Amino acid sequence: MKLKILEKSTDSVKIQLQGVSLAYANAIRRIALSEVPVMAIDEIVILENSSIIYDELLAHRLGLIPLKTDLSRYVLPKDCDCGNPLGCLKCRVLLVLDSGAKESVKEILSGELISEDEAIIPVRSDIPIVKVAPGQKVKLEAYARLGTGKEHAKWQAANVSILKRIKENTENDHTLEIESTGSLPAIEIFLKATEILRNRLQEFTEKTRSLKK
Repeated sequence: MKLKILEKSTDSVKIQLQGVSLAYANAIRRIALSEVPVMAIDEIVILENSSIIYDELLAHRLGLIPLKTDLSRYVLPKDCDCGNPLGCLKCRVLLVLDSGAKESVKEILSGELISEDEAIIPVRSDIPIVKVAPGQKVKLEAYARLGTGKEHAKWQAANVSILKRIKENTENDHTLEIESTGSLPAIEIFLKATEILRNRLQEFTEKTRSLKK
């Protein structure tokens, strides 16, 4: 088995997989889309919203803003030992939005979300959230946590994950292209996907061995 990086940037990576079965390669592709965890806003406490959009729509928009993610410092809520339904510093991050318009119409942008962790911030500062007229204001607390794409699209680490067979070579030679949402570097998504698959296979092997006993 050989791996070769054909193209690489922060947001995308193209990898040649030689001597890798189609089933294994496709498992990596699917895990990259649905099981690599990233941060997203999940719960919101709205303190004031005098804008023209409903609270539910505002919450939906905030949830779809990609957040930079550090997997070395946070765990999925189900794996956290805090036992707190509100989470703790190991499994959730607080972001605060307090903005409004005074003399003219203003567009509130993602860059105005203030995070308690400087590493967990929107991937871009210019994502529109809502327009407010003079005198209107939005003030809220947003709680972000790790999740996976199979739970909701807002937790997808990758926008694109495509597997192609290299026609001129054997049927076990493929190229895998991954495009990140920006929450994680594309190469990290690939590495995390292979780690998840490896752990699943180890768990499966251990369970099959226990059947013999």
